[in-house]
Amino acid sequence: MSDYLRNMINNQSITPPATLIKGATLLSMDDRVGNLERGDILIEGAKIVAIGENLAAEGASIIDATHMIAMPGLVDTHRHAWEGQLRRINPDAKTLEDYCNATHFSFARYYRPADIYIGNLLTALGCIDAGITTVIDNSHNSRTAAHSDAAVEALLDAGIRAVHASGAPVSGEWDRAHWPGNWQRLQEKYFQNNPESLVSLAVMAQLEPERWLEARRLGLPIVTEFFGGEMASQLEALHQQGLLGPDNIFNHCTALPDDGWKILRDAGVRVNVCPRSDAHYGIEDGMFALQSALRHGISPGLSVDNETSYSGDMFMEMRVAFYLQRVMGMHQQHCCGSAHTVNTLHTQQLLKAATVDGAACAGLQESIGSLTPGKQADLVLINAGDLNLYPSGNAFGTVVHAAERSNIHTVMIAGRIVKQDGNVLGVDITRLREAIDESRHHLFTSAGYEPDIFADTFLPLAQD
Repeated sequence: MSDYLRNMINNQSITPPATLIKGATLLSMDDRVGNLERGDILIEGAKIVAIGENLAAEGASIIDATHMIAMPGLVDTHRHAWEGQLRRINPDAKTLEDYCNATHFSFARYYRPADIYIGNLLTALGCIDAGITTVIDNSHNSRTAAHSDAAVEALLDAGIRAVHASGAPVSGEWDRAHWPGNWQRLQEKYFQNNPESLVSLAVMAQLEPERWLEARRLGLPIVTEFFGGEMASQLEALHQQGLLGPDNIFNHCTALPDDGWKILRDAGVRVNVCPRSDAHYGIEDGMFALQSALRHGISPGLSVDNETSYSGDMFMEMRVAFYLQRVMGMHQQHCCGSAHTVNTLHTQQLLKAATVDGAACAGLQESIGSLTPGKQADLVLINAGDLNLYPSGNAFGTVVHAAERSNIHTVMIAGRIVKQDGNVLGVDITRLREAIDESRHHLFTSAGYEPDIFADTFLPLAQD
């Protein structure tokens, strides 16, 4: 990336040797640690070293967290980060085809490496702003090696914890010669000699055993867009051949029959579900698969998927999940009957899905996902003293049902403060906006698209 682009971000601040967060309401998401109405967190370097009451540490930097809720950073287990500059371009999309028309079959074909960098950077900074400290970046528009490099470098520059799942484009022309060899090249260039990196590598591939074998040769997790109604028939053969395992991460898992869920459970496949995108785009039965996963002993993560139609925050994802689950239960109870009881989800369960279970989906459960001594200090402070939150009658209810991006006072990743006093640190907003606007102008002009900020729908562009 050019120095102009990369100089928009300055995340080189020094991690203080010790930080002591004082007087917060603690939602640890760790049963052994428990929750504290008023407690402290001691952080040394990148890690949490102690949680309790009345902690002290000589020389530590003090954060007064009175009236704040401390919780683990949120984990978004499936986001197409390259689409950052296409936010809300298609808010009334009804189908997966509508989504693809506004991304893969139009603008995606004209992305330069600089556009990939801007999309990933904007998405990552938006995640940090919304309290998302970890994201699995589903990168299916890497047209050349330079595009892949740009995606990784944007995540590194943003300072977010991420799993970059590198994948081939869906449409248009790209350098087919660098697939799947690009995976090994990325591994050697960015990750092989950098074990402390916040960003790690995965691959994005559909039900393609030959690519899965290459990923496994490199020791990389495999991310797949999995639609259960359409793809379930292939699971038995994959399982019998020993091709399914804990290194598989399946997105969506909509309309999957019980036999399919049993295979995923037995193989240890990791799962994330998408409350908003499944409903918004009417994917298969339109219902996110959290209930089915839980019924089969799988605790899935939650994911935003994309920002081309709606917001990029996990608070709304948890709320939509809560209400869709309620509606599904009432519908089956009063209308249709069901062999399975739909259980009402509690706010604590939803926050667990967005933190602990998300960390497990990303393969990072030993490092993040809860406020636990020994784990990385990836955490969020929510200002429960704000007018829209105070008084906080229930801490879990405040986070899941009422908190929003503007209530996030502090975000910390690996012990380093990346958002403070409500502002993401180290970002030159003016230069960032200029770069976003230039990228959009290039993409729109190249695709022959006339933007209309009031349009009811996105009209498909002519195909070459």
